[in-house]
Amino acid sequence: MEKVILQLGTLTCPSCMQKIEQAVKKENGVEKVKVLFNASKVKVEINPALTNAEALKKTIEKVGYKVENTKTKELS
Repeated sequence: MEKVILQLGTLTCPSCMQKIEQAVKKENGVEKVKVLFNASKVKVEINPALTNAEALKKTIEKVGYKVENTKTKELS
């Protein structure tokens, strides 16, 4: 398992959170998703055999939000 943290451009509305969360949840290999509205971050736990940070970034950008930075950490 890996944890991916994606820093987004400023989120302006609570419905943005739902839109992003629903899109990321559909991605194969995603175990958990948490969108932090005030911090404009998305925290995702993934199975690295099925998806990666780049795929998540593309998914978020497809629904109309800019990803400014990504970090990946391996979970034990």
